[in-house]
Amino acid sequence: MHDSRRIEQVAAEWLTRRDRGDWSAHEQRALEDWLGASTRHRVTFLRLQAAWSEAGRLQALAAGLRDDAVPPRGAWVLGPVAHALVPHEVAAARRAPAPERPGHRWHRALAAGVALVAVGAALWFAWQLGGRSEADYASTLGQLRTVALADGSSAILSSDSRVHVRMTRGERDIELLQGEAYFEVAHDAGRPFVVSADGRRAIAVGTRFSVRRDAHEVRVVVTEGKVRLDAPPGADGRATPVSLLPAGSVATAGRSGVLVRSLPVAEAERFLEWRSGFLTFDDASLANAAAEFNRFNTRKLELADAGVGELRVGGNFRWANLDGFVKLLEMGFPVRAERLPDRIVLHAR
Repeated sequence: MHDSRRIEQVAAEWLTRRDRGDWSAHEQRALEDWLGASTRHRVTFLRLQAAWSEAGRLQALAAGLRDDAVPPRGAWVLGPVAHALVPHEVAAARRAPAPERPGHRWHRALAAGVALVAVGAALWFAWQLGGRSEADYASTLGQLRTVALADGSSAILSSDSRVHVRMTRGERDIELLQGEAYFEVAHDAGRPFVVSADGRRAIAVGTRFSVRRDAHEVRVVVTEGKVRLDAPPGADGRATPVSLLPAGSVATAGRSGVLVRSLPVAEAERFLEWRSGFLTFDDASLANAAAEFNRFNTRKLELADAGVGELRVGGNFRWANLDGFVKLLEMGFPVRAERLPDRIVLHAR
């Protein structure tokens, strides 16, 4: 059984035990320990709890109660097939059937029909609610934000980034609207995890990778597993080539096609040092280094001369320490810094 399915099963079992009415302090502590062991546990439990509560409301409506009334605790038990929700009264009747007068058989048939319709509606709603969710997440400039997704996956949003997430029973869709995000994908072979950015689609079922969206290109870095990178059809309507990216791949997709570099995983991880608060440059132009610092800081780094932007830099720098980076430039390069309240301008010296 896949991890996500197993977690859902355990969460459902906890809900069932808690709803019996004989819930003990020991069981409560055990549940809290299980929830605290993993973000995926807590997210799955809360999602199923919401479905459980909604199913109870639907049963109340079918039973003729007022709209805001919910049956008392213990009114539901978990059935043996696919965790089906079954009214507690029906389960009790199965254990000890009461004598029946022949003249009331049609009443029994009618009641059974109503109960089946109510259970069917509750199951349908629980299925929809349990497998479908939609949300938007964003980070501000200079902020890194970790998000727990409904399927047990997680995402780290880089500075000034936005994603739209839509989960269904058949697919997990994430649209990267701006910036960059790193994903740790919960394995689920039956539901592909698809990240879309500027017409490109990075598809996985259980892996770790990042997607970055810039003005004219999309970059994918894979640190574990495999990712399939698709492109939209060409102008002639023909399908474009598909790139299969194993761990260590750094793929840059732009107007001229896809460039894939195969690196040791440790080197590929250097592109993701921003998660730890660093920017890593290896013989990069100062123009590119300045653009990277500007992604994380409100105080911008500007280049007054084209020649300054062509200088080559290397090293590991904290993206929050822009002043420290500029001081090192002044010490080691023919550069003069003009410090203004909202920006630092670099001049050739």
